[in-house]
Amino acid sequence: MRRTHRFARLVVPALTVVLLAGCAQQIEGTAVSIYDNPYAVAGLPVTSGASGPRDGVPDADVTVENTDGGPVDILAANAIADIEEYWRQEFGSVARGAFRPVETIVSWDPSDRWGPRFCGKPTYDFINAAYCSGGDEIGWDRTFLMPQLIDSFGPMAAVMVLAHEYGHAVQHTAGLVAEDDPGIVFEQQADCFAGAFMRHVAEGRSAHFRLDTSDGLNNVLASMVLFRDADPHDPDSVHGSAFERVTAVQIGFTDGSAACARIDAAEVESRRADLPRYHGGEGDGELPVTAESVEMIFDSFHQVFDLESPPALDLSGADLGCPDARATSPVSYCPATNTVGVDVDVLAELGTAAPSGSGFDPGVRGDYNAYVLVASRYTLAVQREASQSLTEPRTALRAACLAGVISAALSPESTVASDVDPAEVLVWLSPGDLDEAVSGLLTDGLAASDVNGNTVPSGFSRVDAFRTGVLGGEAACTGRYR
Repeated sequence: MRRTHRFARLVVPALTVVLLAGCAQQIEGTAVSIYDNPYAVAGLPVTSGASGPRDGVPDADVTVENTDGGPVDILAANAIADIEEYWRQEFGSVARGAFRPVETIVSWDPSDRWGPRFCGKPTYDFINAAYCSGGDEIGWDRTFLMPQLIDSFGPMAAVMVLAHEYGHAVQHTAGLVAEDDPGIVFEQQADCFAGAFMRHVAEGRSAHFRLDTSDGLNNVLASMVLFRDADPHDPDSVHGSAFERVTAVQIGFTDGSAACARIDAAEVESRRADLPRYHGGEGDGELPVTAESVEMIFDSFHQVFDLESPPALDLSGADLGCPDARATSPVSYCPATNTVGVDVDVLAELGTAAPSGSGFDPGVRGDYNAYVLVASRYTLAVQREASQSLTEPRTALRAACLAGVISAALSPESTVASDVDPAEVLVWLSPGDLDEAVSGLLTDGLAASDVNGNTVPSGFSRVDAFRTGVLGGEAACTGRYR
């Protein structure tokens, strides 16, 4: 039986992605994570600088069928060489026997009607990257997919795609999955293997590439948001939501390839069982950002936290003239007055989904990009009442974590099971909202910032904090970010 593993079910030629402009400041040299050392990224120091191909390194001697010899194919061939070298070292941690490289590597131009065949089929109009078990071959589209990834997220996003596809090859040769396993197992494990390789690169052990653990890693993770299933509970979903894909990458980055080999149907199901379930309603699930909608969702937050002094809401703007905190557009919190200020017009622009057919991925940007910012500023009032500092890195991560608590509570099922009265919740989230939050945390960071808008440079750590709140609740946030 021949199985083709594509990086995503559908990739459109106009693969343009808007990265939200950062409006939060970074705390130089420090990042807070969930690990014992709070100023590291999964045990690695926070680094900044160039990510991508190393200068002055000879290109690898890799045979690529149908190559045009251009920069995309050169980058891809170098990536294949480094990925294979990684697996020569790591294969023994996931299976017995010796590592066997993929037999055939091929590149194509999807606009060429007379291009090569891949997995027994024409590559004309095949805008993707994939692994084919039947021919033991990996291939990529050098004209649309790879250049757009490089332009949008940097060269390491293209390397990430190839590491994912090579993960499928390792699955096949090592016998880690069976043909009747759910597709989500194939994809989550391949994402995890790609994350393990990215850790290898970040540690400086890749011959041709380097990866910093701030913007470089942030962009790699952000690229995963692009290729996701909008509703993970849809039976046809095989890649997972952005929330799940980023989780799988982080498992590999943190715990290595051996942890990835343990991903099976039971492991995936156990993680999915802890996720809140959001029910789709009429339309696209988007709630336009207006003064009325902000008031409704803000009132719903009151039901999540039992505060003696809930914050007030001021819709006149983000600049509250606060004496003890800086304004952070489009949403601010002022401790002195215990008030959340919102610039509704700017927030609405941030929370507007990309028009259908515009070439933007509709899940990257939407209403919850905006509402999660309101949630995170509300959580500063929660921290204030707990007499916690509002001006340090842990403040920023607690904000993201507690925003995750809110995000989980606004699921009908999780709310019914909690102490929250569902009749008092005026707004429910919908499938895709968690992905919008993850996208914002990776590309912007205000939802994981202190009262002055200072965030941490590691999107990895910001997403970790948010996920901790979604899955573990308020107690997990309090315990982890003491």
